[in-house]
Amino acid sequence: MNAAKGFEATLHERLKQSELFRVYQDAFRTATGLPLRLLGADPDHWCLDENSTNRSPFCEKLNHCHAACAACVETNRRLMHEAEVGGPTTCHCFAGLTSTAVPVKMGASIVGFLRTGQVFSRTPGEADFDVVLGKLGRKQVDEETRTALHDAYFQTRTINPERYGSMVKLLESFAHQLGQHAESLAIIEEGSEPAAIAKARKYIHQHLDEPLPLGAVARIAGLSESHFCRLFKDATGLTLTDYVNRCRVEWAKKELLKPEMRVSEIAFQVGYQSLSQFNRSFARIVGSSPTRWRQDQLQKAAS
Repeated sequence: MNAAKGFEATLHERLKQSELFRVYQDAFRTATGLPLRLLGADPDHWCLDENSTNRSPFCEKLNHCHAACAACVETNRRLMHEAEVGGPTTCHCFAGLTSTAVPVKMGASIVGFLRTGQVFSRTPGEADFDVVLGKLGRKQVDEETRTALHDAYFQTRTINPERYGSMVKLLESFAHQLGQHAESLAIIEEGSEPAAIAKARKYIHQHLDEPLPLGAVARIAGLSESHFCRLFKDATGLTLTDYVNRCRVEWAKKELLKPEMRVSEIAFQVGYQSLSQFNRSFARIVGSSPTRWRQDQLQKAAS
């Protein structure tokens, strides 16, 4: 894990354990009857946890982590990927259940996703269940499993889309609060990382689109340039320049997944002073040019 992602993963875990999130999670679950989780920024690590509050019984039957069906894995990966690129996103899984991901951001960095859903937007019928059973592989499902799936399917809640949309709006507002809370957590010393370095990292993530000279960042940290360089390298394993470049490249990856954005626009948006500088940094860190990387990712999405 590179230093930038390590920083985001640490913030996510601290947010998840914070009183602010736990109080809101309980209140949201009680008021809406929906499940609510705060997941990390890695779309491949979405597995259900031990807390089944308000979870769809049908999802319980299907999604026991490593035994989850490929269709569920793909739906969750796509949902979080689209939310990472375009903001709050709602989609339907192969079984017709609604799922939503709302990104929690600190500056340009995503430190987690608020996830809810697992409800129908309309009341399903027997014909709908037959279609789902066909997708699961009717011949591979024994009678006992079929009965259990049938019961769980029709025990799953149905929520009017307009009402559900209002619930998602609540999550968007809370995601903004969590992002602000992440900024506060980022400057609190934890473990072996000095508070001055955490403060510098917070500043970097908030100002990626601006010049970040060593002197300015060291002043934010309250350290001399030489002392800052030594502490920063010890804490992150990277020089300031390399850390900033890696953060900007991670941001650029998200923008490159938007076909309407030109590479030159993205380069300046994420803080580079020239297209050539952006191309060099991207190729050094990723191993291919921005244009080639975008083509590869779009081809994968279309396949």
